[in-house]
Amino acid sequence: MKDILLINVFGDDKPGVTSTLAAELACHGGIILDIGQAVIHDDLALGMLVALDGGPEAMAQVQEVITRRAEALSVRVRFEAIEHQRYQDWVEQQGKPRHIVTLLSRQITAEQIAELTAVTVRHDLNIDHINRLSGRVPLEALDRHSSACVEFSVRGAPADSRALREDFMELSTRLEVDIAFQRDTPYRRNRRLVCFDMDSTLIEAEVIDELAKAAGVGDEVVAITEAAMRGELDFQQSFAQRLALLRGLDESVLQEIAENLRLTEGAEKLIATLKKLGYKTAILSGGFEYFGRFLQQRLGIDYVYANELDIVDGKVTGTVTGTVVDGNRKAALLAQLAEREGIAPEQVIAVGDGANDLPMLNAAGLGIAFRAKPLVKASAEHAISTLGLDAILYLLGFRDREHGSL
Repeated sequence: MKDILLINVFGDDKPGVTSTLAAELACHGGIILDIGQAVIHDDLALGMLVALDGGPEAMAQVQEVITRRAEALSVRVRFEAIEHQRYQDWVEQQGKPRHIVTLLSRQITAEQIAELTAVTVRHDLNIDHINRLSGRVPLEALDRHSSACVEFSVRGAPADSRALREDFMELSTRLEVDIAFQRDTPYRRNRRLVCFDMDSTLIEAEVIDELAKAAGVGDEVVAITEAAMRGELDFQQSFAQRLALLRGLDESVLQEIAENLRLTEGAEKLIATLKKLGYKTAILSGGFEYFGRFLQQRLGIDYVYANELDIVDGKVTGTVTGTVVDGNRKAALLAQLAEREGIAPEQVIAVGDGANDLPMLNAAGLGIAFRAKPLVKASAEHAISTLGLDAILYLLGFRDREHGSL
């Protein structure tokens, strides 16, 4: 029966460490059962789990040779003999479900890591890997626009998934961070379509409120809008009420407002990266098609579905033509687009902030409440509130250096 040896190597990172030690193990017929390497701030941590023939004498000889090689490379080495039962127990763990926990913040603190990992321990999740997805940031560059992300690969099935999410939600609120918990499946980095709400998601405004200000009915419309986004009013009824207040607005106002729309932080970077990665993008909005088309031209969005303002003799009539795009319509459009693109719903991402976005967030494989109202944030499976839209790339597992080189 083969003996099993765990070899851990530590020291300054330099070329040739792995190849040199692996070559020595090859000379002794070593079989690599597991291997992992990480470099943190130019400091190397290398681990190899090796099966060897020859009994205690061969094990001692291998340790002696590896120790000499390590000394020549100016690295430290530690050995541990692994019992067969312990190895078998480890092998049997591979069937357990795997999840990804993603921590998003402007900067990562020790408190955040301590609190998050305490939650995983409390819910019987074992951390296998920890990776930093965000880029290296100079200390003097840390500010309100910085982005930091650490990803944890965990193994196990929480006994109470709802309680786990509640613990993560409490932690997110208390420490002002975002925490995403998702099943690690093949779909995670194989999404193909991203559907966005427009107002307060792709842009930092509710267009209907901007139109209302121009019409002199801003306060009335804002009050109705806020109630609708909180889920206190039926969308179609509130939409009709707000539209009616815009009657008589001059058509020329639309272009002026469109040209002054402010994109949400990270929107341009996210859309540009998605396009380079071959994703399709869509706007599914309860707002107005005029502004969706404007953003389509500016950002290169593939599909736009929104409400078409009825305009007669250069004046807004206070109604829309065609089917109103409400929450259920958004979910139906998402399904139609997935079918059109020949993909499964699990390969669709939906992003929105209001109560009328919840149906499409629930219909998508990955639904993200972005800077959402409390009701929406609590109801959605995932939420981003601290960073910009480009933080969605972290939830897909992309590192800054990967999409930064596209």
